[in-house]
Amino acid sequence: MRKSLIQAVKGTRDFYPEQMALRTWLYNKIRAVSEKFGYQEYEGPILEYIALYAAKSGEELVKEQSFVLTDRGGDQLTLRPELTPTLARMVAQKQNVLVKPIRWWSFGPFWRYERPQKGRAREFFQWNIDLIGTNSIQADAEIAAISAEFFRSVKLGPDIVRIQVNSRQLMDAQLRAMGVSGEQVSIVFKVIDKREKMDGRTWGEYAASVGLSEPQVATLRSMLDNRELWKQSGELVAFFEAVADLGVGEYFEFEPSIVRGLDYYTGIVMEGRDKKGGRAIFGGGRYDNLVADVGGDVLPAVGYAMGDVVIGLMLEEYAKLPSLETCPTQLLIAVMNAGLFGTACRLAAQWRAAGLRVELYPDAVRLDRQLKYADGKNIPFVAILGPDEAASDSVTLKDLRIKSQRVIAQSEAAQLVRQGLAGW
Repeated sequence: MRKSLIQAVKGTRDFYPEQMALRTWLYNKIRAVSEKFGYQEYEGPILEYIALYAAKSGEELVKEQSFVLTDRGGDQLTLRPELTPTLARMVAQKQNVLVKPIRWWSFGPFWRYERPQKGRAREFFQWNIDLIGTNSIQADAEIAAISAEFFRSVKLGPDIVRIQVNSRQLMDAQLRAMGVSGEQVSIVFKVIDKREKMDGRTWGEYAASVGLSEPQVATLRSMLDNRELWKQSGELVAFFEAVADLGVGEYFEFEPSIVRGLDYYTGIVMEGRDKKGGRAIFGGGRYDNLVADVGGDVLPAVGYAMGDVVIGLMLEEYAKLPSLETCPTQLLIAVMNAGLFGTACRLAAQWRAAGLRVELYPDAVRLDRQLKYADGKNIPFVAILGPDEAASDSVTLKDLRIKSQRVIAQSEAAQLVRQGLAGW
């Protein structure tokens, strides 16, 4: 009886070569734009103590979305749901020796225990980029500009993507002016954060349930509809001037309902949004106290995170996906009988040393089968090695792209393949 096929874990993805090619392409785009602004790549561990997130990431992330496990010593660990607390911990550990400001970026796997749906998985890859050690508004603008430069590089223009910006300091001042103070400010921030997820009536009832009076709810609605409110914030005025000077101003707009749900944000906050569909593509902002919260000194910081799932869907939906080669092989050696494998292996080593990416078909089967294999993998050249070719130190070089072939000296093959690839 045949065993039942074991399925992938719910919410995870299999990266076959086609999907892996896209992930690698995305990684290379992220690397290019990060390094364009002088950022260094880093990475943290997959496992962290749950306590690292408990203080500042928010109750929902810790209690509902984290994969939590207990090790043999009784300590509670989690598969990392985000990277910013890890970054803060790493910086705090070497705070006195790191050259500041710190410009770091990373692209790696994360896990959140939530219901899988289109655009959201339990396991995903995420780009994190941060500037640490300065409270200059230029730092906020630079981080924001990097996101816009990335969208440009993948051909998602401002007609497709909008980067919405707000200031937690501005909103804090507005809330205090309407009588909201103390711990209630962070509660109302969560009310604001949920506005787009609810209809008007439900949201109003939710706002009232956390203690806002009817006049306060009305004032809050009016404040969130005021698209000119940013002009009351010196830091937002300076921010919009800076992103314009950086050449990406067309991507940005003020949005008073953007406050970000995590508790560690302290200043400018931002979200990239699909202009047509409204879905969030990335989010981030300024978090000046997080390094101190994990045991370091106070060190201002700003950054954002962007997941690969939504950006992949957008590239597909807007027909911006690149045409990617999934097979790196440039030349396949087809062997006509088993006695020629020694010669074929030596030729493969010689041509690899000359800089070619070479495969050797592992079985001396019919030539048409080997050619079909090469064609199926989009390998452009095949070097056919039979008894006649081996006796004369030659190969029959076949170009599968234009369906032509000729007999050449083995010593000429590497150069001719390179010339053929260059002229393609």
